[in-house]
Amino acid sequence: MSVRRRFRMDARYLVDERGERVGVLLGIEEYERLIEELEELEDIRAYDEATAAIESGEDKPTSLREALPRIEREREESRRKGLV
Repeated sequence: MSVRRRFRMDARYLVDERGERVGVLLGIEEYERLIEELEELEDIRAYDEATAAIESGEDKPTSLREALPRIEREREESRRKGLV
């Protein structure tokens, strides 16, 4: 199903002097809904990539007990670098 059929979008187009579409104006609710959908698709893609890496032997599963300290270290490092 296409995005246009799945969501009714009330989009307004910006056109140039030749009448060609060069941009789009969305309401904030529509924009936020699209962002949420993209984030969900990003999560699905990451899951699929991780599953494929595990199945191919390229990676191995990590327990939550092992992952949490590593995540916290990486967050702290990002904070120190001013990335978060």
